[in-house]
Amino acid sequence: MRFRLIIYVAAAILCTACIREPRVRVGSKNFSEQLVLGEIVAQHLENRLHGHVSRKLDLGGTLLAHQSLLSGEIDVYPEYTGTALTAVLKQAPPADRTKVLELVRTGYARWHVEWLPPLGFENTFAMAIRKEDSPGATLTDAARSRSWRLGAGYEFAHRPDGLPGLLSTYNLKMSGLPKTMDLGLLYQALIRKQVDMVAANSTDGLLSVLPLQVLQDDRHYFPPYECALVVRQEAERQFPGLRPALQELSGRIDSNTMRRLNYELDGKHRPAREIARNFLRSTGLN
Repeated sequence: MRFRLIIYVAAAILCTACIREPRVRVGSKNFSEQLVLGEIVAQHLENRLHGHVSRKLDLGGTLLAHQSLLSGEIDVYPEYTGTALTAVLKQAPPADRTKVLELVRTGYARWHVEWLPPLGFENTFAMAIRKEDSPGATLTDAARSRSWRLGAGYEFAHRPDGLPGLLSTYNLKMSGLPKTMDLGLLYQALIRKQVDMVAANSTDGLLSVLPLQVLQDDRHYFPPYECALVVRQEAERQFPGLRPALQELSGRIDSNTMRRLNYELDGKHRPAREIARNFLRSTGLN
């Protein structure tokens, strides 16, 4: 009986130690691409840091993810340079992507947060319409042709580099108020003709398979949106292998790859964990 009690106590101590064991907390925002990227980061760190990783994916929008990083609720998550500059730092973005990256690195340094080299792709906004409704190749053509029923995510409808500036830059005419909805519902609404134009993302997998057209941003309204990992410097100190492991992902994901990974989730409905595992295997990182 005494021996059995000793075993129980030892097991309890081990469990407590496991619970208290420090882990890198990987976060993401609440849309498909972020879920896939968050899972890629988490699995890659599990391989490199021997499992000392926890996930806090699907957190919400930009500001919520940013606050989670600053508060230490998460240690690393994927972010976009143009989004960080306009939505977080409240600065007007230049057109040069190198300058934008320099500005966000400088701006985030005040919070002891580092921007690592970009992952290799840019995810800008993509104003998409049905091909049958095409007025031409550009947003200027669209503005001259007609009024549009617009669908957009909640964040795009209000952010400074989103809908208000787009409408004024192109004098784009709307038919009624924009319909705001979850990002995952935009394409369904467009195909079902509930809206005529949606504010999509350039790496959305469905853009490559649906009968849609992306209108060119011919006045270069949208700033550069290179994707990179942002990480707390305190976490880099706590986990010496963290920064080198994260840097292994820099430059590994181009736009076509990201679009394919997104389609695996949105089009083929495969689990994010499976998609991430297959990607890491294909790149020799697992």
